[in-house]
Amino acid sequence: MFSKMKEDIRCIFEQDPAARSTFEVVLTYSGLHAIWAHRIAHSLFKRNFHFAARVISQLSRFFTGIEIHPGAQIGRRLFIDHGMGIVIGETCEIGDDVTLYQGVTLGGTGKEKGKRHPTLQNNVLVATGAKVLGNIIVGENSKVGAGSVVLKDVPSDSTVVGIPGKVVISNGVRVKDRLNHTMPDPVSDRCARMEGRITQLEQQLNELLVQQQNKHEKDEK
Repeated sequence: MFSKMKEDIRCIFEQDPAARSTFEVVLTYSGLHAIWAHRIAHSLFKRNFHFAARVISQLSRFFTGIEIHPGAQIGRRLFIDHGMGIVIGETCEIGDDVTLYQGVTLGGTGKEKGKRHPTLQNNVLVATGAKVLGNIIVGENSKVGAGSVVLKDVPSDSTVVGIPGKVVISNGVRVKDRLNHTMPDPVSDRCARMEGRITQLEQQLNELLVQQQNKHEKDEK
């Protein structure tokens, strides 16, 4: 137990340049507190002490702002940065060396039974406010962009962004035609049409001026 606690503290120093001392990390890092509380709750949950496990998880939620169901399976060296608003569902599985930022939801869609929460494999990063929903797999070394909503499996070594989430980088290579997540802008579209029409009218006017000048030259001759 103490070796895992030391490993968790060491992970924070490796990931967070703001960490200054072990005393500060142990006393003030809510993500660390949530992980330690979850280990206790998960141990009770596996022994069918479900009520006690839920009490511990809810107390942890109250003090840290991070909600982790005691049934969730979490690997080693999970790093929760800031953490406020994170929700991790009951059947969620998280591998080793995963990073989660504030506002992340690893939840369900409400349409599945049994395994209904995502699986995050080793070395996955989920950025601020992202939602990973349903019984899907996010492959190793993949990243989920801030604010994204991921509803389908993500291959390993990929980057996913957008609503719904789409792969924009795979194995270090940008995927073409996948980065356009902008909303329609009717004002911009109307201005573009007006600009095209003005250009067309200018061309017609120039043609008329040329024709008129040619006619004037012929009349003078």
